[in-house]
Amino acid sequence: MDVNDKTLQALTAATKFREMRQEIISSNVANKDVPGYKSKRIDFEKALARALDVDGNLTMKVEDGKHFNVGGGGFNNLQPEVYDDPNGVVSEDGNTVDVQEEMAMMAENKIMYDALVQLMNKKLGLMKYVIGAER
Repeated sequence: MDVNDKTLQALTAATKFREMRQEIISSNVANKDVPGYKSKRIDFEKALARALDVDGNLTMKVEDGKHFNVGGGGFNNLQPEVYDDPNGVVSEDGNTVDVQEEMAMMAENKIMYDALVQLMNKKLGLMKYVIGAER
């Protein structure tokens, strides 16, 4: 059993990005009264999908040893995109933070993070079981 399998790498990366999203949402809420502050968003789902490439359609074919893997992504070089939220409603002072929306996103993000942690625990439990059964 490979300890660094794709599933565990994906779960680890997704957990890290969920933590980053939580920090960005917290920062948005903390800056809700700062004039001109633009709420931030982070997109990591597309980068994670490229790294997973389950069906093999997102990467170039590198069948020859002389080919360079230029689109494979992988988990070592995932870069999420952080950007200003273009859908924010601008208040009189130029601030685009909607506290209600941020709190809803924070709750959703926590639920997703907790689910990822549960999946990681299940995966590690399965690996522990397999290692114990091989003895």
